[in-house]
Amino acid sequence: MAILLYGLNHQSAPLDLRERLVVSDADLPGVLARLASVPGIDEAFLLSTCNRTEALVCGDPAAAPGLGDFLAAQGGGIGRAELERHAYLHVDQAAVRHLFRVAASLDSMIVGEPQILGQVKTAWALGRAAGTVGAVLDGLLQRTFSVAKRVRSSTGIARAPVSIAHAAADRAREIFGDLAGHHVAVVGAGKMARLAAQHIAAGGVGSLTVVNRSWQGADELARELGGRAVSWDRLYDVLEGADVVIVSTAAPHHVIGLEEAQRLGRARRGRPIFLLDIAVPRNVDPRVHALENMYVYDLDDLKAVAEAGLGERRREAEQAEAIVDRETAAYLEWVRSLEAAPTIVDLRRRLHELGETEMERFRGRLGPLSEEQARALDEFRTALLNKILHHPTLLLKRAGSRPEGGGLIALLREAFGLDAPRAAGRETEAASGESQETSKEEIGKQGTRA
Repeated sequence: MAILLYGLNHQSAPLDLRERLVVSDADLPGVLARLASVPGIDEAFLLSTCNRTEALVCGDPAAAPGLGDFLAAQGGGIGRAELERHAYLHVDQAAVRHLFRVAASLDSMIVGEPQILGQVKTAWALGRAAGTVGAVLDGLLQRTFSVAKRVRSSTGIARAPVSIAHAAADRAREIFGDLAGHHVAVVGAGKMARLAAQHIAAGGVGSLTVVNRSWQGADELARELGGRAVSWDRLYDVLEGADVVIVSTAAPHHVIGLEEAQRLGRARRGRPIFLLDIAVPRNVDPRVHALENMYVYDLDDLKAVAEAGLGERRREAEQAEAIVDRETAAYLEWVRSLEAAPTIVDLRRRLHELGETEMERFRGRLGPLSEEQARALDEFRTALLNKILHHPTLLLKRAGSRPEGGGLIALLREAFGLDAPRAAGRETEAASGESQETSKEEIGKQGTRA
């Protein structure tokens, strides 16, 4: 069995490719079912955010090509050649390390941002509910949460946390300076829109309007920020008077298209408008940026803003990377030790079965035994077998903690016949009992003659 991680992220793929692979929480159960049906896959987990789509599975190592086919189909027929140019495949140790780095926000567009851990936990809960996350991936993800928590508690990587929403607000202030005299419109009332609106409102704005398809969501956010809520059918009325627009809805299409933007530009009579599109898939048609006095910034454009503060966190990130490396090694050593556990159990059972068989065979020769004698004989057998098993058990545990230990485990299983059918083994032992005794006598005679 292998752990495989296949996907792409903001470092490997452009936004126009990433947005084609985004999976909403509502669609995730069905997508997970299709992923789990890929030949060779036993368990499946899928993480899909604005910056990445990654499939984490356990199963046959030969299942890797099937993961590429799955993602290509999920992206609406993305060509395999195009996908392979931007995707990555991590196996076993590399997969575990990558997952730990993602949850610890070391692989985020903004190192130290707090949202990713919550997104991983949500995907984990959905995978468990869908029945595609089993014992192996569940244990790995639980360990992942522990590692992320340790990184945050042991380093300053999350100090003064920054997010894409924060970067969007910073970009708006870079453009206008003081926003106190400007009108800000927030299109959407989900988590990203809410965070961005909170960051902007905290710095002071002239006025703030929230537009959302759900009136209740718009009203709640507007009340929280001291702004006003407007119904969705008045979106373009709001845009006509806005200076800064933050757009982040769950719509899988452009809510501000090219033709609508052209009409908006004419209505605004040349006044500039800045549209910060932090949705994936994008909510603003990228072609709008080419229109006069219309400036569109998407996630990839905000990356430079996000990276501006990276230097302050670089030392903390180095400490976090060291923690991830140690935790990865510890996890893999633990997993390898589990490979030896069944052999240890089988070996102990096998020798104790042999001991019991021989005790029964010889018990008749000893004549009637008192209860105390029978107990002493049984204690002798158990103590002797435990002493015999002591060093092989230690050897198996050491072998299980090393990458090359599988060969020794296999050798011991073969040497002690642990994979042989039990019934046949007992018949062979019983049939060979007298010949074994003869061999012992012969060895004794040879020793006397020597």
